[in-house]
Amino acid sequence: MKFLIFIGFVSLLCTSVSYAEESDYSRQYSMCMERAGGVTLNMLDCFRAETKRQDARLNSAYQQTMASLTATRKKQLQDVQRLWIRYRDANCGFYADPDGGSMAGLNSSSCYLDATASRATELENLREEY
Repeated sequence: MKFLIFIGFVSLLCTSVSYAEESDYSRQYSMCMERAGGVTLNMLDCFRAETKRQDARLNSAYQQTMASLTATRKKQLQDVQRLWIRYRDANCGFYADPDGGSMAGLNSSSCYLDATASRATELENLREEY
């Protein structure tokens, strides 16, 4: 059973790496994951570095979108963004099961990265509408 879980996890990681090349993830992330060689600590470092880049992208998109809105819409976006952060943190924190071993840490880190990149793209697209 553990072997099947391991195979599924490896498949997920391979999908994540190839997805990164087609998504808004940086080239540095793809290269980092290739160099990580499946080593958990190295992969976590890759997730952390890319999450930091995506968080900067998210903050920039948020600020630029806010600048294009009316006062009422700014307040709405601020409220939505705060709720989204709470949701992301709670949802991705759930993946960090203390009994889940190193895989739980990888799943949680992947969740934070995916959610942050997705929200950055969403805000960039929203900004283009205003």
